[in-house]
Amino acid sequence: MRNMSELFNKKEYLKNLILRVEKGDEKLKDELKKTIESLSAEEIAQVEQELMEEEGLTVEKIQSVCDVHLELFKDYIDSEKIEVEEWHPINILMKEHEKIISTLEELKELSKKLIKKEVFADAISILLEVQKYIDELQDAEKYFLKEENVLFPYLEKYGITKPPAVMWKEHDEVRQLRKELLKVKESRDFEHAKKKLYEISLYLLEFFLKHVHKEHSVLFPTSLKLINKEEWMDIREQFDEIGYIVKTEEFKRKTLKEEEVKNGKVKFPSGELTIEELKYILNTLPVDMTFVDKNDEVKYFSETKDRIFVRSRAIIGRKVQNCHPEKSIEIVNKILMDFKSGKRDIADFWLRLGERYVYIRYFAVRNEKGKYLGTLEVTQDIKPIQEIKGEKRIYDEK
Repeated sequence: MRNMSELFNKKEYLKNLILRVEKGDEKLKDELKKTIESLSAEEIAQVEQELMEEEGLTVEKIQSVCDVHLELFKDYIDSEKIEVEEWHPINILMKEHEKIISTLEELKELSKKLIKKEVFADAISILLEVQKYIDELQDAEKYFLKEENVLFPYLEKYGITKPPAVMWKEHDEVRQLRKELLKVKESRDFEHAKKKLYEISLYLLEFFLKHVHKEHSVLFPTSLKLINKEEWMDIREQFDEIGYIVKTEEFKRKTLKEEEVKNGKVKFPSGELTIEELKYILNTLPVDMTFVDKNDEVKYFSETKDRIFVRSRAIIGRKVQNCHPEKSIEIVNKILMDFKSGKRDIADFWLRLGERYVYIRYFAVRNEKGKYLGTLEVTQDIKPIQEIKGEKRIYDEK
């Protein structure tokens, strides 16, 4: 453990350096960088907070230390670049890291310009640019979804659960910060909006750089060590389905013809269907379905054209608890426990997602003897149904 007096002395020295740099002593920046390298991010943040509270420095006035700290993280990330083929999912994720970091840097620079504007009318052009980068951050959701729904399940199959859980939690923190940015954008208090935009954009950039550092140094090397090439090819196909925020090399590989895997029929008491018929019937239904078996493992999901919630084939065999963020696991377990005990057969929720009004229903699946076989999740956008009025008795050509 680091000697407490040594730590105190370094923190006090850092405080003094920041104050001197803030007064315009540019020659001290190299010295500042060396001092920062010897302290953790948490220790640096504590010093920054104390300077604001005790010395009355504003966030923008300690910009020098913030910039040096960010440069250090970028240096670490650059030194941890992993060499993989162009088509490889890890290469794509690293490119998306670069894109998101660039967006956050632009947002931070715009927020610095905005602080200097005293009246709203002079800031309109900057605010329009801010909107562009906020939109880009919303689109970055594809990056998070690819990791959570494809890469993490593969790691879990190899027994690696803690790093994905930590990364997912950090994804949710970024999502919360994006919501905060949207609130700032809608604020009618110009002075408050300027300050909050600067604070959030600065914190978001630093937070994401730390996140990327962890992925490059821990998550990605672990993934490359465990996951084989055939699995990486499967991961790439599933990444393609979710989409990207950067341009990627086209990826194709030879697969078995569909006819070769559609052998036989499924016989029911009320009739029979070929595998092809059954597949496309389920995918044509105007609902999204996911089936979790009695052991809480995902066994099937329908692949409808416009799914409300993203699913990837990598989740097959995954524990359903691992398909949800940590904050939702308690309610998931409660539903499953009630279904297994026979206390309930149905649970439902409804919420607004943008233009959609989503109705989510969970059904306990039981056989003729009442034995619990699993849980079926059915999700549907019911907004078009709610808008139906009157009657329609004829077939039109639309």
